[in-house]
Amino acid sequence: MSIRQIALFSYGFRPFFLGGALWALFAMLIWIGLITGEVVSLGLTPAAWHAHEFLFGYVGAIIAGFLLTAVPNWTGRAPLQGAPLLSLFILWLMGRIAFLLASQIGYLAAAIADSLFLIALAVFVFREVVAAENTGNIRIALILSVLALANLLFHAEIITQGQPVFAVRGTISLIVMLIGVIGGRVVPNFTRNWLARRGDTRLPAPMGRFDQVVLASSIVALAFWTFLPDLPVSALFLFAAGVMHAARLGRWSGWRTGAEPLVLILHIGYAFVPLGFVLVALSFVWPFEIPLSAALHAWTSGAMGVMTLAIMTRATRGHCGHPLTAPPATQFIYLMVVVATLLRLSEILLPDAASMLHLASGGAWLVAFSGFVAAYGPMLLRPRAGSAQG
Repeated sequence: MSIRQIALFSYGFRPFFLGGALWALFAMLIWIGLITGEVVSLGLTPAAWHAHEFLFGYVGAIIAGFLLTAVPNWTGRAPLQGAPLLSLFILWLMGRIAFLLASQIGYLAAAIADSLFLIALAVFVFREVVAAENTGNIRIALILSVLALANLLFHAEIITQGQPVFAVRGTISLIVMLIGVIGGRVVPNFTRNWLARRGDTRLPAPMGRFDQVVLASSIVALAFWTFLPDLPVSALFLFAAGVMHAARLGRWSGWRTGAEPLVLILHIGYAFVPLGFVLVALSFVWPFEIPLSAALHAWTSGAMGVMTLAIMTRATRGHCGHPLTAPPATQFIYLMVVVATLLRLSEILLPDAASMLHLASGGAWLVAFSGFVAAYGPMLLRPRAGSAQG
């Protein structure tokens, strides 16, 4: 049997969704160990390790799984399969192992091993969209390329300064923009398709000039926050962008999707984008009442965590030949990842209970991703239902 015939390596979403979910579990266990003192240092500060392995480790894997599945649809070119896909997955896995062993092998060696994955992924996506003359998706390839550069900057900041403040802000901004761009496609499109099948004529607003203005305002706001975070005008731009994203979400008819959680969860996940903009803006005004570390979790645990699980479950069901609906187990996964986010954000209202809330949020996160591995792991490991192909 060739590697291509192994279901796990027949399509990009399979190894990266499963690997990313398993890493989300393992990394959260390590993070809980770090904050409780049960795990010793891993070669850099606990907060830096946590930020890197969430943004570049977990989110990087899910971005890879999504793009390796979406790019062939966008370009009409063959998907990455078999040995090349396995090689890319090994690069991702090598980065995770190297970061765990940074104190043993040296940080520079760990940084080099970790950097290869996103660079290789960016090169592949650029090659595909350029070869297909798919100019409409060049901006996604550019964002991915800048994400690879942000990872290099993270390592450079750790080596030179010991703390990756600028790189973390920049990376969060890039991923929020990626959610804004891709979410602006998938959320209204999936909603429109579901409503149309039900005969509902009140469909989401199509992509238009307003969406372009929202994305442009987001670039400005996030650029100010990344490069000039102490300027009061940064808070104003962030707040304005948050209001505009809320208005954008309101145009997508999410309130009519309650009968199908597989669609509704996309709207819930995207709702954390404007909430993040607003909370980060308000953290400028009331830094003690709304700590930035808590506000950022509207974007990280919320927008990134919820949206990735929403995409992972939907893409896995669709590509593995299962009905596009959310059974009870999937609904439970959604509930727990939203609970994890809300518990983390509750620190704003209950600052004295912050430590307990951090642990409770981590526990809910573990339940959500354990549920995904249990319910969707078998789908990802087996051939497509009713077919020998993945």
